Amino acid sequence: MQLLHEPADMHAFGVRLAQVLRPGDLIILSGDLGAGKTTLTKGIGAGLGVAGVVASPTFIIARVHRPTDGRIPLVHVDAYRLSSLDELDDLDLDVSMDDSVTVVEWGSGMAERLSDSYLEIHLEARDDDARELTMTGHDGDWSARIAQIEKETTC
Repeated sequence: MQLLHEPADMHAFGVRLAQVLRPGDLIILSGDLGAGKTTLTKGIGAGLGVAGVVASPTFIIARVHRPTDGRIPLVHVDAYRLSSLDELDDLDLDVSMDDSVTVVEWGSGMAERLSDSYLEIHLEARDDDARELTMTGHDGDWSARIAQIEKETTC
């Protein structure tokens, strides 16, 4: 568990996380409204060097952010308004997943089926406005990558 005190800490954590991400990675974000999911995704986008502003795709559901330097594209999905697995399938995310990092906000219970290997991040707002961030890796080499991020965070 990581304790992040400021929105800037959440953004910086996303930048550090981006350093261990590879094409084909799926990240599923959960947490209450305002917990920092989009701020974390902005940090991931900054770490991946994507062009433009990373904003919540609530009303358009999914947005692709291209890198400025030939690195990895970011596919940012907001599943909040999706009511079924069929609606998630209709986005055809599997077409771009192998070549990009895909981050799905509000994806718990749906997005897990997009890949056998994924990183689940749960964010929880505390009464003191800090955020608790918990990462759970599913299959693949997520355990090693989580350990690397946690080591860099504590240094």
